[in-house]
Amino acid sequence: MENLTLKIKKLENFVSMPQYQTAGASAMDLVAAIDEDVIIPSGEIRIIPTGIAIELPHNTEAQVRSRSGMAIKKGIAVVNGIGTIDEDYRGEICVGLINHSKVDFTIQRGDRIAQMAIMEVLKPQVVLADDLSDTARAEGGFGSTGVK
Repeated sequence: MENLTLKIKKLENFVSMPQYQTAGASAMDLVAAIDEDVIIPSGEIRIIPTGIAIELPHNTEAQVRSRSGMAIKKGIAVVNGIGTIDEDYRGEICVGLINHSKVDFTIQRGDRIAQMAIMEVLKPQVVLADDLSDTARAEGGFGSTGVK
């Protein structure tokens, strides 16, 4: 997939365009488009608007992910792990954040709150099968390959 175009629409609460922080970054940062500080109490969730809507290229999705620094240093993460934005969604991009820490966390206007990566989507033909091919792992589930 080359020469992709991601259209961004500024909304009324717009702060800034999503940005890649380095030349090698795979995801662009999303910022909080809020008028007043939002406090996320310990153990709670808040939905934070970004002030943008997007038009994704055909057969792509946007994945909204936690920022590693916020998650590791502050305990603030995207609540659903990775949020998926489908190519036909045209509403405001909002980020659900959860506070896993023991202290309240404050989000301010313009804070970088999450990352957004644009990914290709494969849509296979889905068929019912009576049997699946054999593998060495077979039906071994959680932890079946060991801990090291």
